[in-house]
Amino acid sequence: MRRLTSVLSGLSCSALITASLVVPAVVTAAVVGAAPAALALDNGLARTPPMGFNNWNSTHCRADFNETMVKGIADIFVGKGLKDAGYQYVNIDDCWALPQRNAQGNLVPDPVRFPNGIKAVADYVHAKGLKFGLYTSAGTKTCDTLGFPGGIGHEQQDAALFASWGVDYLKYDNCGDHLGQSAQQRYTAMRDALASSGRPILFSICEWGANQPWNWAQSVGNSWRTTGDISDNWASMLDIMKRNRDLAPYARPGAWNDPDMLEVGNGGMTDTEYRTHFSTWAIMAAPLLIGTDLRTASQATFDILKNTDVIAVNQDPLGRQATVVKSDNGLTVLAKTLSNGDRAVALVNETSSAKTIATTVTEAGMGGASAYSLKDLWSKAVTSTTGAISASVPGHGTVMLRVTPSGLIPPPTGLSQLGDLPWTSASNGWGPAERNLSNGEQAAGDGRTLTIQNVPYAKGLGVHAGSEITYHLGGKCRAVTVAVGVDDEVGANGSVVFQIFRDGVKIADSGRMTGADAARRLNADVTGGTTLRLVVTDAGDDIRYDHADWTDARLSCGDGPPAGTTQLSDLPWSSAVNGWGPVERDRSNGEQAAGDGRTLTVGGVTFAKGLGVHAAGEIEYFLGGECSSVQAKVGLDDEVGTVGAVVFQLYLDGVKVADSGLMTVNDPARTLTANLTGGLGLRLVVTDGGNGVDYDHADWADPKITCT
Repeated sequence: MRRLTSVLSGLSCSALITASLVVPAVVTAAVVGAAPAALALDNGLARTPPMGFNNWNSTHCRADFNETMVKGIADIFVGKGLKDAGYQYVNIDDCWALPQRNAQGNLVPDPVRFPNGIKAVADYVHAKGLKFGLYTSAGTKTCDTLGFPGGIGHEQQDAALFASWGVDYLKYDNCGDHLGQSAQQRYTAMRDALASSGRPILFSICEWGANQPWNWAQSVGNSWRTTGDISDNWASMLDIMKRNRDLAPYARPGAWNDPDMLEVGNGGMTDTEYRTHFSTWAIMAAPLLIGTDLRTASQATFDILKNTDVIAVNQDPLGRQATVVKSDNGLTVLAKTLSNGDRAVALVNETSSAKTIATTVTEAGMGGASAYSLKDLWSKAVTSTTGAISASVPGHGTVMLRVTPSGLIPPPTGLSQLGDLPWTSASNGWGPAERNLSNGEQAAGDGRTLTIQNVPYAKGLGVHAGSEITYHLGGKCRAVTVAVGVDDEVGANGSVVFQIFRDGVKIADSGRMTGADAARRLNADVTGGTTLRLVVTDAGDDIRYDHADWTDARLSCGDGPPAGTTQLSDLPWSSAVNGWGPVERDRSNGEQAAGDGRTLTVGGVTFAKGLGVHAAGEIEYFLGGECSSVQAKVGLDDEVGTVGAVVFQLYLDGVKVADSGLMTVNDPARTLTANLTGGLGLRLVVTDGGNGVDYDHADWADPKITCT
């Protein structure tokens, strides 16, 4: 068994506690709940991993950490092209404050280091078009031996002070006396204080992975440290990379695994090793925080840090962390799905001598094209392949590739959110069109949660009139349904018209809408269409307020399941995410390679058909509005022995329609059923039951779907 505790060997981990639930053995569609809780902190920030600078790795608390140094870093960001490459945050770490609060209980900037105060530094950074970050700790003291005052018990006061100074990013460490509070209590208190500060402040949780934050921090912080501190040597970097890469299922836009700051340029590794460091952090969707003294950095260091091809992989809006395709004898292949259908592939050589590392596009999760372009993101060489991927990789080196299928590829069969699909072109009135955020008018990612008349939407497109977004359908799709309206961020202002075109023919029109209107649902038939075009026009008022949202924009493509009753394990799924290893058809979850599971067995009863998963797991099927019901036996597989606890849930078009309640290995199989009439998408979800995901091998046994 792979155990998450091995990720942090030697650290004490707290178990999550959930209230016990009493549920009947058979749960039907009558058990209907709300949509799933948010899986990321809903503050609209860090929709891609944050990029910037932190002084700690290069200066610690030495005297050269001061106002002049910080302003100089902001100057270098602009002058050396780091800002243009995507770096935004100039962050300062410990030792910026005096050892005591003032009479009012406020933190006081050290007048020697920062004679003009923190606000003056933040203002300087902002004037450069950048953002400013600060540090404190979730205890009575910060981490430096001098023991500067921490934030526990002062959360509201400190958050308000930080907001008044113009802070955009808070790193919240884990030192000092915790006063008997749990990590979740301490970090949640600061989350709430930041939320009430009146300023959007990215919240970086730095509790070193000690309390398995990946199990609880998605709704608390925008990132969470997964390990202890990094050191500037190959062994430390490699160890941290390996610990972090196994946590891919927990990363998503707004909520990132953080394996600590970059050591690139600090001198303890070779440039080859630093390229591996930067490549693996990028493909793992980790925050990219420069930790070297940029005032003395070499050109080679800047070349690594400014590799825009590698940065684009890190900043891809789909927000997936790479997963391990295979790893053997120190040779590892990582693959990351990108929003336009490409894949990033990293071939990592952990050994000290050159090795050939090989994989295929199929192993990387691609298919359906006659050829693929391979761009080496370091050498910039471009080659082509029909499927094989191979390279000679130097010792401690990494070859990083972007794999692009030739020709336009239509959306996948099933139900997709347009906010998650690549568009072929986009034009916008102000700023870029945003995926799953409102239109912020300036840089990409500066919007907020899509909201129409106080109803928030996790998915969609945020645009500004006049706007056009085009998708390639390839004649494979059937229908699009979307809720449209003017975003609440402009108040009652704004007036627009939403229109949908199939191959140049208008097939839906919202009519005039203002900020006072509730969302309107547009449904359009796109059967046989090659191109889908979404258009927003100004309706005649002041265009400055025309922030328009395409929310819950779902596109259905392909045919639904065949008529009659069919086993789900015999049908193709639209998507599948699994805690460890692949989802298995008609076998239990073996955690490693496909087919390594056993016969599905729950409570001593064996099942010939079904799906073997590992929490957290999700499998989605496209129904096409053609199915009437689903039924499955659910339970923990007997192979896990006496450990494990999960909850099985069924969602129809995003609405929960069945829930098993908490199940352990002591429970016999329970039956879940649900009415699917008219539904487009069915999602099978397995969540951890509250005691960690160790041994959570969950079986959907004998799962049958009935369609017309």
